Amino acid sequence: MWSYIIPILTLIVGLILGFIVGVYYLRSQMTKMQNNPEMLQKMAKQMGYNMNSQQLAKAQQMMKNQGAGNAPKAPGGNQNNRNNPKFRR
Repeated sequence: MWSYIIPILTLIVGLILGFIVGVYYLRSQMTKMQNNPEMLQKMAKQMGYNMNSQQLAKAQQMMKNQGAGNAPKAPGGNQNNRNNPKFRR
């Protein structure tokens, strides 16, 4: 009986710990990218995008705002309402 329980518990604990370590690593990489535009540009090139300095600055600003939880509001309210059936004319 224990020969079945121990491997299953080990797998569950390993998955949970792996997830926690992965999240921590990803967060640390994202904070490094906020402060290092070369790293951000390298990631963009790996994804197939070629960003100029203005686009890099905007991406860094978006990452900083997203991390702080206060993304900038669109002027004039929410622009996504134009596709909402409630707001169509």
